[in-house]
Amino acid sequence: MSFIECVRISFRSIRANGLRSILTMLGIIIGVAAVIAMVAIGEGTSSSVASQINGLGSNLLIVSPGQATQGRVNLGAGSLNTLTLADAEAIEQKESVSGVAPSVNGRAQIVWGASNYSSSLEGTTAAFLQVRNAQVESGRFFSNFEVKQQFNVAVIGTEVANNLFANNSTNPIGQTVQINRIPFTIIGVLKSQGSSGMTNNDDRILIPITTAMSRLTGGKNVGTIYVSAASADQMEQAQADIQSTLRSKHNLRPQAADDFRITSQSDILSTAQEVSSSMTALLSGIAAISLIVGGIGVMNIMLVSVTERTREIGIRKAIGAKRGDIMRQFLIEAVTLSLIGGIVGIVIGVGAALLISKFGGMTTAISVSPILYAFLTSSLVGVVFGVYPARKAAQLKPIDALRYE
Repeated sequence: MSFIECVRISFRSIRANGLRSILTMLGIIIGVAAVIAMVAIGEGTSSSVASQINGLGSNLLIVSPGQATQGRVNLGAGSLNTLTLADAEAIEQKESVSGVAPSVNGRAQIVWGASNYSSSLEGTTAAFLQVRNAQVESGRFFSNFEVKQQFNVAVIGTEVANNLFANNSTNPIGQTVQINRIPFTIIGVLKSQGSSGMTNNDDRILIPITTAMSRLTGGKNVGTIYVSAASADQMEQAQADIQSTLRSKHNLRPQAADDFRITSQSDILSTAQEVSSSMTALLSGIAAISLIVGGIGVMNIMLVSVTERTREIGIRKAIGAKRGDIMRQFLIEAVTLSLIGGIVGIVIGVGAALLISKFGGMTTAISVSPILYAFLTSSLVGVVFGVYPARKAAQLKPIDALRYE
């Protein structure tokens, strides 16, 4: 028989046992659909995380306090209070650095009239917009003069503005609010940046860092120093300059460990992508088990088909069909069954990814490679699990097959 004739017989056999064929393909359909959906979710999540990290700032380096130890017990990152405004000023003098924004953080209660809202409070400098890749939607940001003079001015995120002024048409700009019972004038509203991991960038209040340290937090140390390198090519040089500057400022001996930690934007991105890739591989591996289960189902149904069509095989061999002809016929039938399941699985997987993106609140990214992988895998499943039944059919002796009842 020709190849086309084998394919035609395969489709005829599948149609003749419609329900059985659908149940056989179900494992392959679920496996292929699950792999495509899982990979789409993983790639979408990775892309979203990368976008959020890049949104933190341009060529960003994050300097945080080091780790303290007590009785051989490590108290964790940030347990030392070693960073100061003087450190930030010293770092700003380096040519490899284009901007520095020291920061102190806390929680604050902001009150305007009858509205009361709790938000995160961040004290920073005028370089915040450049270093942290932020923009002002309305009003303005505070100046270096206002930071130096400890002005009671505030710039708020869109979520804070919506919660305080949502029930009226009042323009937030120029309004006086109470932040932890201290009056502040709102001079600007930030453009929405969305969430970054567990942090909502729109739910924050920004005030001059000097005002925060003297009137709200009461501390002399800064929690974090955000540094923007002059260019992507100078990231390593900027990191080296920061390290040497801080070691000198903190009077650390050559053999002493750093009492601070420098994290680059690329380090954060690399770690996040590694975690995302590992989770995607794990989920895809679990989903791929369904393909194995589906392959076993294909092999099972093909063995049943061989048994049911034993007399047919005997007749074909009696009129001249060779072993290769019989084997090719059943192998094509198994591959056809798997391919149909694979195609249906691809359609369902792509549809599921689109629905998750639209209604599930998750970012998905559909690419060609997992679809090709799923299609080729479903073909391979048909070949691998179809060989044994096809070989068994080919090895039947014509006289025994004709006598079979």
